[in-house]
Amino acid sequence: MARVKQKVQPSKRRLDLDGADAVPTTAQLNTAASNPRSAKSRPAPRSKGGPRAGEKRKFRYRPGTVALREIRKLQKSVDLLIPSAPFIRLVREETAFASSTVNRWTAEALVAIQEAAEMFLVNLFEDGYMCALHAKRVTLMRKDIQLARRIGGSRHL
Repeated sequence: MARVKQKVQPSKRRLDLDGADAVPTTAQLNTAASNPRSAKSRPAPRSKGGPRAGEKRKFRYRPGTVALREIRKLQKSVDLLIPSAPFIRLVREETAFASSTVNRWTAEALVAIQEAAEMFLVNLFEDGYMCALHAKRVTLMRKDIQLARRIGGSRHL
């Protein structure tokens, strides 16, 4: 059944003997209750933290622009990507677990291990991304990394 817009009748109030306004009639009460768009049933407008009237909207880059800028910045840099202190703690913890005789490292050896680990991970991600592109995707998934390790052979042990 089609919905039909109801006309709102002007309020007719009866005057009491004193001249004060009387209670509205039942027809008026039914009309107000059945109209879902009456002023009383409308919720207050919510503020979503957006710009107010007269304020300029904050500038936002399109999705992916900042990510590409970060990629270009990281490709130009020559410094290590993994923080040194946590990596050194990890190396010391793993060597203590694996061997009780080797427990001291020179700084150059730790830097060399970190550079080798980062080079291994970068190459693995490059190969995995090539697998994702071959599958006509731009999102790197776990199965791409697994395939890259499988194809890479001794390079990706």
